[in-house]
Amino acid sequence: MRPRDARTVHDDAGAAVVGFALVAALTTVLFAALLQLTLAMHVRTTLVDCAAEGARHGALADRTPADGATRTRELIAMSLAEGYADDVTATRTTVDGLPVVRVTVRAPLPVVGLLGPGGVVEVDGHALAELP
Repeated sequence: MRPRDARTVHDDAGAAVVGFALVAALTTVLFAALLQLTLAMHVRTTLVDCAAEGARHGALADRTPADGATRTRELIAMSLAEGYADDVTATRTTVDGLPVVRVTVRAPLPVVGLLGPGGVVEVDGHALAELP
């Protein structure tokens, strides 16, 4: 028979289960955070691409900046969701003396899935305007 004191000092039965549960929970939270960060970067990159394409469309000789904004809204609605295409503006401006079409998109920052506070992410797309 074992003495009672030896059993109570060395009794760590069940510690592996608790350790696994804590490590699994931490790993799951870190994976979810990494996944959300990746989604946020994907949304930002997609918005930049849509704004640039809209600026190129609005900079064509037979188009207006409003056409570029409309094209940007269409691309965002097809790529992400219609809620991301609510705040799109396009203007004709000059950069270093050259005529440029600038398309600006303000969209929500995805915090939980695609949900998040609106107007946090702001991206621009530029294109050299063609002469008619």
